[in-house]
Amino acid sequence: MTFIEKLQTATRKNNSRLCVGLDPHPDRIPAPYRRADNPVLAFNRAIIEATVDLVCAYKPNFAFYEAQGPSGLETLRQTIQAVPPEIPVILDAKRGDIGSTAQAYAQAAFEVWGADAVTVNPYLGRDSLAPFQAYEDRGVFLLCHTSNAGATDLQTLWTEGRPLYETVAELATRWNRAGNLGLVVGATFPDALRRIRAIAPTMPILLPGVGTQGGDLAAALAAGLTAEGDGLIVNASRSVIFAGDPRAAATALRDDINAAAGTLATRPAPGGNRDLVDALNALGCVQFGDFTLASGLHSPVYIDLRLLVSDPAAMHLAARAYARLLAGLSFDRLAAIPYAALPIGAVVAQVANRPLIYPRKEVKSYGRQRAIEGRWEAGETVVVLDDLITTGGSKLAAIEPLEQAGLHVRDVVVLIDREQGGADELAAKGYRLHSVLKLSDLRGHES
Repeated sequence: MTFIEKLQTATRKNNSRLCVGLDPHPDRIPAPYRRADNPVLAFNRAIIEATVDLVCAYKPNFAFYEAQGPSGLETLRQTIQAVPPEIPVILDAKRGDIGSTAQAYAQAAFEVWGADAVTVNPYLGRDSLAPFQAYEDRGVFLLCHTSNAGATDLQTLWTEGRPLYETVAELATRWNRAGNLGLVVGATFPDALRRIRAIAPTMPILLPGVGTQGGDLAAALAAGLTAEGDGLIVNASRSVIFAGDPRAAATALRDDINAAAGTLATRPAPGGNRDLVDALNALGCVQFGDFTLASGLHSPVYIDLRLLVSDPAAMHLAARAYARLLAGLSFDRLAAIPYAALPIGAVVAQVANRPLIYPRKEVKSYGRQRAIEGRWEAGETVVVLDDLITTGGSKLAAIEPLEQAGLHVRDVVVLIDREQGGADELAAKGYRLHSVLKLSDLRGHES
């Protein structure tokens, strides 16, 4: 399984979002384990045995093992081997260096130590992350807004009109081509966590800072859980492993997480796209009344997203919303459906930093006579992009020439789903629909 699949499986099986950090301070190892040949390893194995049915992951911090020299590194190897294969291991190493060095770090994390995921520092940029992302079955967590007090020294500095951590989060959504990126965000900064979740609505977030560091669990869950109630890996180290009864401490924390998440699930969902809805209404994109659509169906709402080209601010809001959807998908290129989606697709491609092609509605009888414009190669995967969906007919018509040319299509993204059967029609043909908004979201704003 990939890291994400393993994480999801462990989360469901153990009903847990809890990650236990295996950070053994040698001077805090309880006395009974100090008589063992390897006290740290004996202690780690006892923690794993006591909590294995209560966690979604384990997170050993490389520093505590490196500080013990060669014997400590051997302890790290045996500790990771002691974790059952169905439970993912996140190696907290915070690596970050130029490409060739990063490649060696990635090889060490995934091939030598056998970790399922690793934490990395994005400060050196995209090329320093590529060697880690090349292991598409493993996870890579970028430091975004850490839990320590000094996080505000650099991570909250303003750049291009926003704090640096927001830029990191948005870049992560663009770089997440293999779908294996996550973010590290501290529970000690719930406001920053909320803003990051809005930028990366589906990306997994490793959440340190609960427990000894004093992060507010309820506030962090409210800020960081996805709309589906998942997406957070709540890490606790010292508060669990050095408790008088580690199993009891892990059980209590897991149950507290589940209780808080359950309470949040009963509340009305926050309007994460309210600014976009307001912009669409202000522009006149959404009209209420009695309208006949191109499909012949009647609708109480008429949606004209061609107006977006006249409002750069509204277009940018829409493009960012599309980009957040795309961040969770694996693909090579976008394919925008003419004509309404072409200007939207061009802006989305720029915001998401992904190449764009489009199937022509009419093939020219002169020139190159191409059915698909743009640069592409047979065998690549494309995501089909359109402005909205009523039935699935126009989407299926656009997919046909793409697949005939040897391109693969799995996903369709739209700004608005009119909820009139389009998703089911696509699903019947094996395609997944992803929408930023649904018609019911717009009706909720009807005056």
